[in-house]
Amino acid sequence: MKKIFTTLTVALAAITSVSFAQQDPQFTQFMHSKLIYNPGYAGTSEAICANVLGRQQWVNFPGAPKTGLLSFDMPIGRLPIAIGINVMSDQIGASKTFFGRLALAYNRHIGAGVLGVGIDAGVINQQFTNNWITPDGNTAQDPNIPGYQSNTSTTLNVGIAKATYDLGFGVYYGIANKMYVGISSSHLTAQDIAQSSTIKYQIARHYYLVGGYTFELGEGGKHGINPNVKVKSDAASTQLDINLTYIYNRALSVGLTYRMQDAIAPMIGYKFPMGLRIGYSYDITLSKIKGYSAGTHEILLGFCFKPKKEPKVSTYQNPRFLD
Repeated sequence: MKKIFTTLTVALAAITSVSFAQQDPQFTQFMHSKLIYNPGYAGTSEAICANVLGRQQWVNFPGAPKTGLLSFDMPIGRLPIAIGINVMSDQIGASKTFFGRLALAYNRHIGAGVLGVGIDAGVINQQFTNNWITPDGNTAQDPNIPGYQSNTSTTLNVGIAKATYDLGFGVYYGIANKMYVGISSSHLTAQDIAQSSTIKYQIARHYYLVGGYTFELGEGGKHGINPNVKVKSDAASTQLDINLTYIYNRALSVGLTYRMQDAIAPMIGYKFPMGLRIGYSYDITLSKIKGYSAGTHEILLGFCFKPKKEPKVSTYQNPRFLD
């Protein structure tokens, strides 16, 4: 039954002569991976930061999504400029997408926080293999995909791939350990990728709104409650994530995320004094697919290092010593 359901799902997504939107992957621990959503975030932490995130969605579901993300950002010396890098691979069934983007942001101190305005540019590569799983469990080819071979005794690894450029824009404001808010858009060009005369992908423009605030409980700042929210939309559908996290001593975090009509996800994380952060979340599926899935695992590993600023040297002249 699972194989039949998978076949129908993938087939609907790949009907020939039809365009469909390419949805960005989702992350439950979005509050710790903001650069993937907003290039304006680059450098606003005033630290050199790197994150690695892996997500295995819908465990035990054949062809389920698998996503890997590597992100990095840092300020450029004393300049009000920061750079960032996002590299991501997302695979679902016979479809595999690669994102590679370079972010550039202008940072400015405003009040107690830092405002970042950024753009990112890069490449998207969309690949579609010619391997399909039939309801009886065998492997077959789709004659509508280039590379089809009538001799099914051959190895079925052929398919199609297409790359195009990608652009994004974002504005972000954050106060360390207190609050953040950001608005951004990815895939600004919203291009159609023509794979062949029968298959075309429409890369939908995405819009993001993220925000969070930490309320300190009692004196000393050892206990905190941190609500977070993320809204993602491609103008055709909208997804809302609401999170509430308890933070102890700015190190241990325990939280719960609710994704509207999709999942509820407990999470836990720890931030070590040297800047290392680890996190884990488990999505409990609430949608109709829950009967075919054992949930979703997501693991985060991050590191932030705040370099010491060299003291600014000032010189003075006195006209009495010019002789």
